This record gives sequence, C-alpha cells and structure tokens, in this order.
Amino acid sequence: MEKIWKDLRAALKKRVAAHSYRMWIEPLGLERSETGEWVIICPNAFSRKRVQEHFGETIRGELARIRGEEVKVDFQVAGRRSPRGAEMEGGGAQLPLPSEAVRPHNGRFLRRDFTFEHFVVGANNDFAYSASLSLASRKSGTQPAVFLYSGTGLGKSHLSQAIGHHVLNHSPRERVYYMTAEDFSNEMVQAFRRDALDQFKAKYRSRCDVLLLEDVHGLGGKERTQVELAATLDSLLESGKRILFSSICRPSEIPRLHESLRSRFSCSLITAIDPPNHRTRLRILQHKARLHGYEIPAEVFDYLASELVGDIRQLESGLNGVAARSSLLGIPIDLRLAENVVRQMISGRRRITLELIKKLVCEHYRVSEEELVSPSRRQQLVRPRQMAIFLARRFTDTPLQAIGRSFNRYHATVIHSIQAIEKGIKTDPALRQQVEFFQGRLESPPPATLH
Repeated sequence: MEKIWKDLRAALKKRVAAHSYRMWIEPLGLERSETGEWVIICPNAFSRKRVQEHFGETIRGELARIRGEEVKVDFQVAGRRSPRGAEMEGGGAQLPLPSEAVRPHNGRFLRRDFTFEHFVVGANNDFAYSASLSLASRKSGTQPAVFLYSGTGLGKSHLSQAIGHHVLNHSPRERVYYMTAEDFSNEMVQAFRRDALDQFKAKYRSRCDVLLLEDVHGLGGKERTQVELAATLDSLLESGKRILFSSICRPSEIPRLHESLRSRFSCSLITAIDPPNHRTRLRILQHKARLHGYEIPAEVFDYLASELVGDIRQLESGLNGVAARSSLLGIPIDLRLAENVVRQMISGRRRITLELIKKLVCEHYRVSEEELVSPSRRQQLVRPRQMAIFLARRFTDTPLQAIGRSFNRYHATVIHSIQAIEKGIKTDPALRQQVEFFQGRLESPPPATLH
C-alpha cells in the first residue's frame, strides 16, 4: 500500500502544476476498503469536491496504470469513512475547514478560525484585542462588559467569537450565548406569541454566563426589545456575568435608543477598531496564506497590501483569488497574476465617490441633487436619499459623520437610512432589485455620462 501511494504521488507530481500539487494533492491519503475499493482520503468537503472535479480522472488513470488493471476509486472526507477496519496511508485526522463551526450553548455557530490565535494585532486594533482577551480571561479588575465599534469587515465578529472560543475551551461548563440583536428581538417576539415570555426571561437572566451580542445598532426603534434587554443586562451584570456588544457606531450615536439602554452600553469599556495600516494588512495576508497553505512571493504580498485598502474581507478575497487562479490555470503566482486579480476586484471602485453616487441616484429617481440634500421630507425624496446614503456607506470608506455632512443630515439619520434599506432588502424584492441595479452600475466602469 505504501509503495502504491508513493508511486501514485510521484506520477501525479509530474502531471499536476507544482502549486496545485502542493495545495490539493499533498494533503490526500490513500487506503483500501474491505471490498477492495481504492479510497482517496481528503482533509475536508471542499477539498473532496475540488480534487474530484479537477484531478479525479488523472488519479484514476495513474492508479490503474500502476496496478495494471481497471480500478474503482472513491473520494471521501477524513473522519467520515464508512468502511471499517480500513487502513490509511499518508493521512491523519480531518483538517477542519475555516467555515466549519463550533456550537455555543445558544445562538449562532462560532467559526473555527475566529480565535485569538488567528487574530492579527496591529496599531488599529491592539486595545480592542486586549480588552476582548481580558474579558474572556476574566482578569482581575476587568470591566464586565466591552463595547466594540467599527465599520464592517474590520474584526468585530472575529473578536466576539474569539471570546466564545476562549471561554468554551477554558471553562466548558460556562454557558455562552452568541447572537445578533435581531436574533434576540426575533426570539423575544416568538416567545411573546407562544405565551412563553417567562421562559425567555429565565433563559437569558438565569442560564447565561457570557452574552455576545452583535449589531446592537439594529435595536433602534424596537421599544419592547430594548426594555427587555435592559432588564436582562441588569440581571447579568448584577450576577457578575460577562457581556460583549458590537456595533457600527458608538452608543451615543445609535438612533432611537432608550436612554436607559444607552446608559448601560456606555458603562461598558468602549473601544474602536480602525482600518489596518499597510504593515498590518501585510501581516494579515501573510497569516492567511500560512493558514491556507499558500506560497506567495513577497512582492505579491506587498502589492496586495498596497492595493486592497478596504477591509479584511477584501484582503482575504484578493489572496484567495490569486491562489485559486494560479491553481486552476496551472500558472505560478507572480506580480502579473496579482495585478489581474486586483484589477477585476476594484475595477470602477476607485472612481466611486459620494458625488458619483448622488448623480447616479438622482438620474434613476429623477430628482435633483439640490432636492436630494435639501431639508424636505417629501416621500418622493426620502427613498432616494436613503438609497444614496446606504450606497455611500457600502461602496466608499467615507465615515458616517462625513456622509451625514454631505447630505445635510444628522449622524442618527444616516444610521436610520442605512437600516431602512438593509431591512427593506430582506422583505421587498423590488427594493432588492434596485440595490442590485446600483451595485452593478457602481462595480462596473461607469458610463461616460456619470464622469
């Protein structure tokens, strides 16, 4: 068996591009089932799909050549093999996918890679990291609650889930609840409809040790939820429990929030996460490459860190795009390849400005820019204004305060506009199509009339 696997690997190494071989073939294993069937062991489901689709016939052909006979080959995921007594060569335990998750005691799953060990610390987030780790470790003198705020894609969810992982690893008996503010609100509404509000209250006030509550800016205007959450927080804090809040803005900037709840948020240790600088972006890329087993030249790392200045998701998307294109096309990763990937990612993005968005929205809704930023609250102006503000937030790096100034609106109105569109997208197909239309216009080279 060992010799067959060695010969098969040697044959595949000659037929598969070096980068693809390292990425997809090296992690595989070979075993023989009780029925005599040959089984290729893949580290995870994604690997199985990719290997089967792109290298399956090559593997079958080479194995048949080595054996001198037709063979039947099956592709399976490590740890999920049905044959008993099978003997595995060249492989070990299943390698977890980043998307595979850990189940807390209540709420959403925790991503396996969202741990403190995989969080890259830089000048932009060092205090947020320290505050979160301190909360998770329950160090003496630690604030019982931490409030993280930042733009999207900068690491709030990573730190929140890292706290959950840390607590579950070090104190498995502690009950960790991880959810969004919308999850909490929906669960409360369902409990009210089922006449089970007492059970809902008892669950959060008596059976929760660590509450990780994301997107609390979405609580604005939800009167009953705010009242219940405030009472729940009082109960948890009085019992010495730990709480993490996350939001896109400070507690003082959340619109239509009860002062009692705002006060409770404000009593937390409040810390921001800023966009990473070039050095931190470079370290993030290097860390992600090690995590995925990518071999990337130094000049490609530097190029990606210089060009992809949006958020961490954009960095990871660029890195994965470079590795995937190299693997699928069988070409080496170099600066030219990286330039092609980045060009496709940000084509048109650099030209997206607040002025461009205003012009595009005004064209579509047939209103003037003066009307768009005017104090008027006429219905035919409210939706275009909300849409423009939403697009400004999604497609530019402009801070919320600056967006507000550009539209002559208060910070709270800006957040309300963003939430109105986000909520409408979920329930209104027509609005969702409008957003997709604008997204298509903005992400492709703009027509000459928009310059």
